[in-house]
Amino acid sequence: MIRCKPLLGTFVEISTDDGELSLRAIEMAFAAIEQVQSLMGFHDPESELSQINAISHLEPIRIHSWTAEVLAIAKEIHIESQGIFNCGIGHRLVEAGLLPRYVNLHDHSFGGIEDLRFIEPNLVQSKLPLCLDLGGIAKGYAVDKAVEVLFAHDIQSGSVNAGGDMRVFGNLTKDIKIRNPSLPHELIQIGKMKVGAIATSSLYFSKRDADAKSYMVNPLNHEYIEFSESYSVIANECVYADALTKVVSISGNTQHPCLSHFSAQAIKIPHAITL
Repeated sequence: MIRCKPLLGTFVEISTDDGELSLRAIEMAFAAIEQVQSLMGFHDPESELSQINAISHLEPIRIHSWTAEVLAIAKEIHIESQGIFNCGIGHRLVEAGLLPRYVNLHDHSFGGIEDLRFIEPNLVQSKLPLCLDLGGIAKGYAVDKAVEVLFAHDIQSGSVNAGGDMRVFGNLTKDIKIRNPSLPHELIQIGKMKVGAIATSSLYFSKRDADAKSYMVNPLNHEYIEFSESYSVIANECVYADALTKVVSISGNTQHPCLSHFSAQAIKIPHAITL
């Protein structure tokens, strides 16, 4: 059975081998994805993420365990990547007009994910004003939560694909196809996956004017970066695959040391590839 819904700024497809019996499980998996979107969406001024950005530097904020888990993973990857991954660059994307202006950029000097501390497992506070954007990690986490729901409903095999952030489980084998960076409407098959996750970062579908800023920002120097190739990461869980694509695409290093720490591998598809 295959079902598809517009979520997370893309189309999410859930596929299972369990026929009509899996319909309820799939609907619950979509509900989990919707909850991640509701908790961690930058575009929603009422989300927990928006509340963290608005007042965590003024007072402690009690958050959902899922939000806490994503923030904890983001802090871990920030450390292991030596700062290359940092979701505290949302203000740079706001400045570029790529995210909605829910914060006053002129009143604050913003900190990063390293300035957010856990007072309790679900209670956080920041030393500095924050403008966190979890767009580089939450989509992968949502895929993982959907897979967890399918597991809980005894779905034996299937896949969840959120615009290229994909996780496969059980006996299902999926062809892994990545867009050709020079011709994005063409797909390159790089292999098959039975159990695991893959995510890709690229700029070939970024819709912007010629003088508009890139949505990829290097947290170490806050510069907007451009690249014409694509970078994919294979990992056990999609949250890590999603976040680590930012590490390899920003650094340009498919052998970055933090990949082995998270049992992940990276693939670079050059812009000049021919089929």
